Amino acid sequence: MRVMALVKATADSESGGIPSARLIRDMGEFNKKLVDTGVMLDGTGLKPSSNGKRVQFDGAGREVEDGPFAHTNEVVTGYWMWNVKDMAEAVEWLKQCPNPMPGPSCIELREVFEPEDFANPPEG
Repeated sequence: MRVMALVKATADSESGGIPSARLIRDMGEFNKKLVDTGVMLDGTGLKPSSNGKRVQFDGAGREVEDGPFAHTNEVVTGYWMWNVKDMAEAVEWLKQCPNPMPGPSCIELREVFEPEDFANPPEG
């Protein structure tokens, strides 16, 4: 199954600073393990939301919002796409991850829809 690991932003990541050399090295080693074992399919860090845009949809209407976005803990600052046997394996990998921020941080795991999930959609 595919799982996306979403690294939540913090004030530090939203400030636009570059991670420390140690964190870059530690994260590189962690990513290498993920790649070498066939778990990591994709992943990268994202620039601060001040460089981003949001498009709000309401029926046919579209409204563009410029970053930065409020509620930093709801902003994604990086991601991985993993191929694992189940969510328990994803959690075990995540427990080995270096803390991606200088202080407290959060990484959310979400299962990805697969084509077979849409094989029998409800009528309507």
